[in-house]
Amino acid sequence: MKKALEFLKQLEKNNNREWFARHKPEYDLIVKENKVFFDQIYTELQEYDNLKGIHIYRIYRDVRFSKDQTPYKNNFGVGYSRSKPMLRGGYYIQIEPNNSFVGGGFWGPDTKDLLRIRKEFELSTTAIEKITSDKTFLQYFGNIEGDAVKTAPRGFDKNHPAIDLIRKKQYVVMRKFTDKEVLSSNFQKEAILTLLAMRPFFDYMSEVLTTDLNGEPLF
Repeated sequence: MKKALEFLKQLEKNNNREWFARHKPEYDLIVKENKVFFDQIYTELQEYDNLKGIHIYRIYRDVRFSKDQTPYKNNFGVGYSRSKPMLRGGYYIQIEPNNSFVGGGFWGPDTKDLLRIRKEFELSTTAIEKITSDKTFLQYFGNIEGDAVKTAPRGFDKNHPAIDLIRKKQYVVMRKFTDKEVLSSNFQKEAILTLLAMRPFFDYMSEVLTTDLNGEPLF
């Protein structure tokens, strides 16, 4: 992690193709070491969950439709997907100077899933509130985050008590880590504990997305 953070700090100051080309061998070595770290987490997490795969994100940015034309991301990221359709939610780890975090959730639920989640919260928030008020959840994440629409989605009452949850387009949780914490000897252990702390949230959302509003299985 030390080499990774140092490389990313230098990349932030020199985010251009010429500098990157000169430091490509260093980058390739860091990617190789990162893969070992990410694979170790995958193997351990698999003992507690049913994962479908691991996706280590490329550092190259897609700048085709972006005003920001810098060619490289300033982070290393990895995602771990669960086995659909019964298990929902995805895990994510990002390594970035002063902005590392371990998180997960539902970044971009499709229209059908998003409506189902909103309908569930319109009906009752008892279960989700029990999860988000648990001391472990509060210790690791604090609350559910995510982008939201400005007003009530079509078909929902803007004065509904759960409108803050209903307005969301994403349902994600996140625990940030300082650079010092990332460099500590127990970072891997803390990352795994953080991922496992999402399970009550994931298990509940999986139940929601695999049943209808009457609780009847969809699969």
